[in-house]
Amino acid sequence: MLGHREIVNGNAGPYVWRTYQEVYDEAIRIGSAIRSRGVNPRGRCGIYGVNCPQWIIAMKACNSHGIYYVPLYDTLGPNAMEFIINHAEVSIAFVQESKIEAMLTCLPRCTSHLKTIVSFGKVTDAQKQETEQFGVSFFSWEEFVLLGSMDYKLPPKDKNDICTIMYTSGTTGEPKGVMLSNKAIMAEVLSMDQLFQETDKVVTQEDAYFSFLPLAHVFDQIMETYCIYSGASIGFWRGDVMHLLEDVHELKPTIFCGVPRVFDRIYTGMMDKISSGGVLKKTLFQLAYNYKLKNLKSGLKQDSAAPLFDTLIFDKSKQALGGRVRIIISGAAPLPSHVEEFLRVTSCSVLVQGYGLTESCAGCFTSIANEFSMMGTVGVPLTTIEARLESVPEMGYDALSSVPRGEICLRGITLFSGYHKRQDLTDDVIVDGWFHTGDIGEWQPNGTMKIIDRKKNIFKLSQGEYISAENIESIYGRCPLITSIWVYGNSFESFLVAVAVPNRKALEDWATLHQQTGDFKALCKSPMARKYILDELNSTGQKYQLRGFEMLKAIHLDPNPFNIERDLITPTFKLKRPQLLKYYKEYIGQLYNEAKGTKV
Repeated sequence: MLGHREIVNGNAGPYVWRTYQEVYDEAIRIGSAIRSRGVNPRGRCGIYGVNCPQWIIAMKACNSHGIYYVPLYDTLGPNAMEFIINHAEVSIAFVQESKIEAMLTCLPRCTSHLKTIVSFGKVTDAQKQETEQFGVSFFSWEEFVLLGSMDYKLPPKDKNDICTIMYTSGTTGEPKGVMLSNKAIMAEVLSMDQLFQETDKVVTQEDAYFSFLPLAHVFDQIMETYCIYSGASIGFWRGDVMHLLEDVHELKPTIFCGVPRVFDRIYTGMMDKISSGGVLKKTLFQLAYNYKLKNLKSGLKQDSAAPLFDTLIFDKSKQALGGRVRIIISGAAPLPSHVEEFLRVTSCSVLVQGYGLTESCAGCFTSIANEFSMMGTVGVPLTTIEARLESVPEMGYDALSSVPRGEICLRGITLFSGYHKRQDLTDDVIVDGWFHTGDIGEWQPNGTMKIIDRKKNIFKLSQGEYISAENIESIYGRCPLITSIWVYGNSFESFLVAVAVPNRKALEDWATLHQQTGDFKALCKSPMARKYILDELNSTGQKYQLRGFEMLKAIHLDPNPFNIERDLITPTFKLKRPQLLKYYKEYIGQLYNEAKGTKV
């Protein structure tokens, strides 16, 4: 069922496996031990760490006793973990060894409810003493297992009971606790099973899944629950991106889920190898590529589109993910069309792309395996979901036009049960039974959906991280070298760029000091001036604890203020983002090329 690589003398060995029976027994004991600490059904249990067998066992222990598990993670900002523990009223937390120090740092402010901490591995006497002074007990995994029993009677559970409270960064302000019921999660799992039965070979105990996407997010939790439901094996990575492909080659998975940034790296690596392979190899590759692409477009399935070329030409590409992958799933952000096409042709695997949110219990739209016409879209609604578009006149989107565009609204049994302790926020997004996603979609003629925009000033980068533009702009706006700034990013790129209006006096003073000539307009074009302001902006970002992916990689300086005359701001000086993108579109493309070192 669950496998991990043991590290001996700094070297990773082969995968070591726990069977389904072994995991079941351990989960029952851990669940019993949780109850022995006074945590009852509907209590809250935090789980903090990278993907590993203990993460799943702790989750299943909570499931068995009707205890809400609450994933803890620190990517929402420095105070997020403390906020989640207190807001969710977490009374017991399972913590990976490498995360113990982070947990202890926030512990003094988390003791209202938190009374027990359990390490995924070992715990030192010093760590136990540190927690005891706050009235918190600390156990190693082995110690905690001994507190449990195999003959503990499990309480009844109801399908409408909450299974997990999952906090999401998809808004400004504090994280929101998305409550997902047992019914929502199982309906999602069963709809995935139905999807594979209808469109491809169903997942069985012969399959192996590679677990590296964060279990703290709903996408990977659903995938792993589906694999467990199907009897498949789950092999965990070591938690180090430098060794990710090494772990893939050792496991040789048959199912691989990733985000666009991972697939973009795979694509770039393959293209580099192809380019360095000589003229003959490149020519043969292109011939095989064009032939298979033509057959896929004509409706042939993946395994019958070009079987000879799969063996002779594309087998090396297949080996990039271990050589056995038959299902590739992409989520979290749109997959660039050229990367999707390349993987469909060269991976010797079916590829499906989906769309979903924490509030929809992961995927609510999915493309269908072997349906090439769905390329570039997120596919059709799952059978658990109804979807419609709602017009957004202020952005020029009309749901009833010949090309229907508007905000995607959902209803169905896989939707969340509300935001924990925030009925006001729940009422904001669920209107007349429809959940308003904030994403702008465009219905395609074949019934598929294409994501084209974001209604709010929040967007995802290609690695799946949410960006709150207004919050970031307010921090960069503290830099005295600029008078205004517009930060831009999209779900096809992994970093941010910006357009800023410099403070004229500050820039001219810098020019005098550094013997730079030219008027204000000329200075704004100066590479030295642009680098100077970019460095100062990022220095401001670091000062106010912006995260790495919130830093700027390139900037364009405009000597003219954002104004109403150019339709770039409202009368109340709010940025008009669609208009800014339209106005600066040419510069945005140049900034991304510049940051990537691409020649235009």
